[in-house]
Amino acid sequence: MITYNPKDWFTLITKFHKSDTFRILLPSLISIGIYAAVIVYAEAHFFMLHTKNPTVMHSILGFVLSMLLVFRTNSAYDRWWEGRKIWGGFVNNSRNLSLKLSAMLAYEKDKQELKHLIVNYLYSVKNHLRGKHVQTEFISTEQLKTVDFEEANHKPNRVAKSIYAKINALYTNKDLTREQLFLLNEELKSFTDNCGACERIKNTPIPYSYNIFLKKMIFLYCISMPIFFGSEYGYITVPITMIVLYVFASIELIAEEIEDPFGEDENDLPLDDICHRIKTNLNEILN
Repeated sequence: MITYNPKDWFTLITKFHKSDTFRILLPSLISIGIYAAVIVYAEAHFFMLHTKNPTVMHSILGFVLSMLLVFRTNSAYDRWWEGRKIWGGFVNNSRNLSLKLSAMLAYEKDKQELKHLIVNYLYSVKNHLRGKHVQTEFISTEQLKTVDFEEANHKPNRVAKSIYAKINALYTNKDLTREQLFLLNEELKSFTDNCGACERIKNTPIPYSYNIFLKKMIFLYCISMPIFFGSEYGYITVPITMIVLYVFASIELIAEEIEDPFGEDENDLPLDDICHRIKTNLNEILN
């Protein structure tokens, strides 16, 4: 995720990074500019078209398209913000759980193993959402060996199973009382709930029919602009068409990027930083 100063207007206006929509859309902008120039030239020299009130129809269509894009952007941002709230829950619940374990457990060995299991769980959720496995982020424990973790199909569930097994062993050995077990259950349960909520966002994209319809609307709106405006405004229609395509298509590209907030794009959630922050907090609390 990119960190920036929102008050530094000049830097933000002049800066281009690898995910900037202008860089991505540049071939399309050049193509639509050439297309618009050809249409304007053909209307001026061959067809001699003169439309009456050319802006009326496009004003109505532009308003409708703007409403669709607002809904599209809000839907994508809601998914991004919900993902951030879920990972905020991971941060708070891991802290609460580690604070309770620090106060309840007498043996340092048990604290360290549970600390490693909690860290393993959060890193496994992050990598599970990204569809990959990073071996260096896993810490082998007595309760969960490397070979068992790598063989698991759903790695977060495998780590959660080991956490519950360790907590149950502590209860069986009378290192935890029944009341303490109930106190720990809420945070333990929240880990699986949060993982499921992230999977719901990850595996439920914006409906295909809505997505493709919006792209078609943007395309039709832009390619029809030179036809209606060319006879009235001449070659000024070319940059206008390019600007309109840039604005509408950029909004759609931004929505596409943030609707899956768990990836590794520059505008996605900083899951690596969040996991590292949680690991640092747990080291401080349980060491």
